[in-house]
Amino acid sequence: MLVKERMTRHPIIISSNTKATEAQQIMAENQIRHLPVASDGKRLEGLVTRTRLALKPDLLGSLNMWEISRQLGNLTVKDVMVKKEDVLTIGANRTIERAAKIMADHKIGCLPVIDADGAVEGIISEVDVLHSYQELMGLPVDGLRVTVRMPNRQGEFAKLMKVMAENRWGVMAVGTYPSFRREGFYDVVLKIPDTAEAEVRAAFSQIDGQEVVDVRDVV
Repeated sequence: MLVKERMTRHPIIISSNTKATEAQQIMAENQIRHLPVASDGKRLEGLVTRTRLALKPDLLGSLNMWEISRQLGNLTVKDVMVKKEDVLTIGANRTIERAAKIMADHKIGCLPVIDADGAVEGIISEVDVLHSYQELMGLPVDGLRVTVRMPNRQGEFAKLMKVMAENRWGVMAVGTYPSFRREGFYDVVLKIPDTAEAEVRAAFSQIDGQEVVDVRDVV
């Protein structure tokens, strides 16, 4: 799955001269948390986030309501945005897992998607990544979610697939990850439709060296 398949295309873009209060209103009305800041040619100049629009707590304590309104009213997007050189971006043809890693490593909530000329093509957020993960694991459709633990060695996954083929079971999703506190083992998660739990447990329990860790209906 690529960024271009999950990003928000043609996101709302504002100029650096936009009032900070207007940016707040745009975010509230559209229920978004990030606004790319760009020039007329859509070349990225910065990024505005809800956090950037929030006044510092120590300043809030020293101002009354009217002073807070005046303080915000005097600010433009240029005053509060994350500058271009500090904005992390990504290309539309990068993978969704690469976008997830960048956001997780840097603890940020979005990545503007830019082309080779630096123009904004879209934006991908942590919510978009979570939706992608749900789809990768087949969550929108009912089925049996099965976790099988196997040694990390050649041929183990083929043994599992052989049992799947013998039983003519379909696969809606497959995911693997290192077993928690079990060095040298991997957990394989399968989403199997139209199958009974007892049948799956019976079949997979016969695979030498592998263990059925978890089976549950996902609806």
